[in-house]
Amino acid sequence: MADSSAATQSPSVSSSSSGAEPSAPGGGSGSSGTCPTLGTKSCGSFCAVHDLIFWRDVKKTGFVFGATLIMLLSLAAFSVISVVSYLILALLSVTISFRVYKSVIQAVQKSEEGHPFKAYLDLDITLSSEAFHNYMNAAMVHVNKALKFIIRLFLVEDLVDSLKLAVFMWLMTYVGAVFNGITLLILADLLVFSVPIVYEKYKTQIDHYVGIVRDQTKSIVEKIQAKVPGIAKKKAE
Repeated sequence: MADSSAATQSPSVSSSSSGAEPSAPGGGSGSSGTCPTLGTKSCGSFCAVHDLIFWRDVKKTGFVFGATLIMLLSLAAFSVISVVSYLILALLSVTISFRVYKSVIQAVQKSEEGHPFKAYLDLDITLSSEAFHNYMNAAMVHVNKALKFIIRLFLVEDLVDSLKLAVFMWLMTYVGAVFNGITLLILADLLVFSVPIVYEKYKTQIDHYVGIVRDQTKSIVEKIQAKVPGIAKKKAE
């Protein structure tokens, strides 16, 4: 009887224990090994970017957002050479002032702590040839895909895709007449740090209206494809 009762109890115990384990990674959004977008997969740098634009760490995101916005506004008002020069001067002012301050403190206290940046000077920041080749190979994969995609668009492999590019470029001519490149980068920076968090808060309402727009766009594309003989024939085959 003891064996039979143990046998009947073991499935429930194992099922409860096995059910508790998968919920652990997703139980907290701040777990280090998982990402809400990727599920149980290791997120790495993608998860860091995800947490950054979704304001998981307010101080870190605020610093990055403020720094990028100030830099872009500076580029809009001054030349690139001036902005880079001022940034380097500001950084040197901080490091030189701190170096002199620590030297004075060490001279007054007669301590031998050494260089205040010694820990950072001893860091190994050299890039090995193997790591360099790995980065280059990964970059070449994306470059080859981009080149193939561009050739498909300009040589009209798919008429609808090429027409979409033409319409988009036509709209961009009007955008370029109103905004310059720096202004667009400033707007992009504002959107990157505002749209994701707004979408996360109002996801249901936004998905509803996006679905309506998607259905209308799909119906318009289908009408265009029906009127173009080559595309209609290709779909029929």
